[in-house]
Amino acid sequence: METFAGKNILVTGVLNNRSIAYAIAKVLSERGANLALTYQSDERLRAKVEALAAKDFPQAKVYPLDVASDEQCDALAAALANDFSRIDGFVHSLAYVERSALAGAYHSSTSRAHFAQALDISAYSLTALAARLAAIMPPGAAIVSLTYIGSQLAIPNYNVMGVAKAALESSVRYLAASLGPAGVRVNAVSAGPIKTLAASAISGLGEMLKQVAATSPLRRNVTQEEVAKAAAFLLGPDAAGITGEIIHVDAGQHISPGIEGA
Repeated sequence: METFAGKNILVTGVLNNRSIAYAIAKVLSERGANLALTYQSDERLRAKVEALAAKDFPQAKVYPLDVASDEQCDALAAALANDFSRIDGFVHSLAYVERSALAGAYHSSTSRAHFAQALDISAYSLTALAARLAAIMPPGAAIVSLTYIGSQLAIPNYNVMGVAKAALESSVRYLAASLGPAGVRVNAVSAGPIKTLAASAISGLGEMLKQVAATSPLRRNVTQEEVAKAAAFLLGPDAAGITGEIIHVDAGQHISPGIEGA
């Protein structure tokens, strides 16, 4: 089992204890990592994340982050440099578009504003943060993002988020190429559908989960913990030769989609 004792790892997207980001933070914390967590710049969300951290990750430091703001991305990088001096790992678990864009036909549900919002928050945020953290990521450091097979397949109701995930996966490859000479690896985990608060915004999620459980090669859905352990592997030294990859943790769904309309 990988150990992260003495390693400083930033985990974004920890909002509640059902999220994939929370599961990743839990695995990393149990293996000795020093955690930095973020919350969107909102006092209500700050209270939720700080309470969660105090209960489950008492040694973690918590920072505000609105990824649509260059100033806040700059401020986060400066705070991390001051508090930790280096960041050994960065978990990018950020995605958002207005709920109205995640239902109905793609062509009629996607406005220009929806498209810009999805690409900015869900894809560009990885590049924006990687660019700022690069200066404090030593050789051997790693970045892991989270994606979904909707980047490759037309999944019902996933709509513009699938387009954003495709851009995210391309960004993983380009970042792997540009950060590789500095010894920093960049990969992503493509997780199967999981019932989280964020995923609940997708219309028809319950039926999707049933179909995947009935038709995927493993005949089940995956868990947050399974995704978290894969992310931990990619962040650790056992994955030292892996970069620019999209690792599927989806019970084999990507080879046998089994989703009606896909």
